[in-house]
Amino acid sequence: MKIVPAVGLVAATFLLAFAPKSNLKGTWIYAGGYYNGKLDSAPTDYQLQRKYTASSFEAFVVEQGSKPEKFQAGDYTLTTDSCLETETYNAQSTKLTGVTLHYHYEFRNDTLFLKGHLPSGMDVLEYWKKAK
Repeated sequence: MKIVPAVGLVAATFLLAFAPKSNLKGTWIYAGGYYNGKLDSAPTDYQLQRKYTASSFEAFVVEQGSKPEKFQAGDYTLTTDSCLETETYNAQSTKLTGVTLHYHYEFRNDTLFLKGHLPSGMDVLEYWKKAK
């Protein structure tokens, strides 16, 4: 009868391994993406970074030798496969401040994939690598 607890432990471990993350905590670096099907490579002369807490984020442009410049901030929540993101600050004029965007998210190793459809009609798929 010792096999039953072992099977239960294996099943629980399997379920936890594939359970959705409860937050995106940490720093993520833009690694490229697709916008309306067109490839957009990550910039080489600067980095785009997002710093996530348990429920909010700040986005920065980081150039070597310069102080990081915040260009966006907001709040987010995760569900099973969705990331709901509401921008609360943008350094540029934008119609997205206060609008909640719906992304499907997925983790593969150290990469976060965000896929969504923007109010402008643009389809996006972005890749973000976890900073070490």
